[in-house]
Amino acid sequence: MEEVFSYGALYGLAEAVFRAMGCSAEHAAEAATVLVAADLRGIDSHGVARLSGYVRLWEAGRINAQPNMRIVHESPSTAVIDGDRGLGLVVAPFAMRTAIAKAAVAGTGWVAVRNSNHFGIAGIHAMMALEHDMIGVAMTNASALVAPTFSTERMLGTNPIAVAVPAGSEPPFVADMATTTASNGKLEILQRKRAPAPYGWVQDADGADSYDAAILKAGGTMLPLGSDREHGSHKGYALGSIVDIFSAVLGGASYGPWAPPFPAYVPLPMNMPGEGLGHFFGAMRIDAFRPADEFKMHMDNWIGRFRAARPAPGHERVLIPGDPEREAEVGRRTAGIPVHADVAADLRKVSERFGIGFAG
Repeated sequence: MEEVFSYGALYGLAEAVFRAMGCSAEHAAEAATVLVAADLRGIDSHGVARLSGYVRLWEAGRINAQPNMRIVHESPSTAVIDGDRGLGLVVAPFAMRTAIAKAAVAGTGWVAVRNSNHFGIAGIHAMMALEHDMIGVAMTNASALVAPTFSTERMLGTNPIAVAVPAGSEPPFVADMATTTASNGKLEILQRKRAPAPYGWVQDADGADSYDAAILKAGGTMLPLGSDREHGSHKGYALGSIVDIFSAVLGGASYGPWAPPFPAYVPLPMNMPGEGLGHFFGAMRIDAFRPADEFKMHMDNWIGRFRAARPAPGHERVLIPGDPEREAEVGRRTAGIPVHADVAADLRKVSERFGIGFAG
């Protein structure tokens, strides 16, 4: 069962909760914007369903509501930022703005982040570059829930990659994907629906295929993109590893099995080699490669030709990365955002926890 809420109602609750945690007005507004953007774009696994998780991390002392985010190392085109245990929803935009500023001067900007937390959907950060006629890149490491190919041990996170590319008259190309067969949030959605996991998403503690969406609670693991060696899981494993190295090893965050878990009740790993979660951001100025108008004209041509590709039987059209999220946003701004009943109940508990009026 679901309830439907307006964007304003969910944004207002999230902003009020972040303010109650001690965030500044500016940071609370930014964090709420990033968080609810996931719901607006149809990525329900990373939106308000995560709000109580951030509260629990704050209560456990793992989130600093008033971080002193700062550059600790830099060159003309690169920087390392210490997020001071801030909300990733705030640290990530700060870092992306730094990458964009670097790119404005040097042509490209690359920023690694350490000492941060879960940053919401990667795509929303990559898209910040679009209005500057830049290509944006965003990635992050995450809680270790994923077994490498041929393993049963949790070593990597879902480690998403997002790339946003501007176009002219066409909407931008926005790829935002986990490097696992599915995100952990999608498993949580299946658990709320009491539905099984599709084949290839997870395995049990012994490495056998499982359809149990809650198998992680019994020692199971998630699988890299491709699900098994014969279907290319070694490629998903490699992609997740690249994200882990760029996001954590490069900037000094904890990596691999030492990445701090999102659930506050899970103890932090022993002997962590870095500080907090890590992110990696890039911004590339189009005119550092070719005139921006010329590039966007060709992006329109690229997008138009792919849209015109002949669809396979049973399918009406070929999609461009970013289409489903953009179409969801158009619909949900008008019709409202559906929220699972369990999540809605959780939101009401959070609102009561802080004495916030929530009309939803």
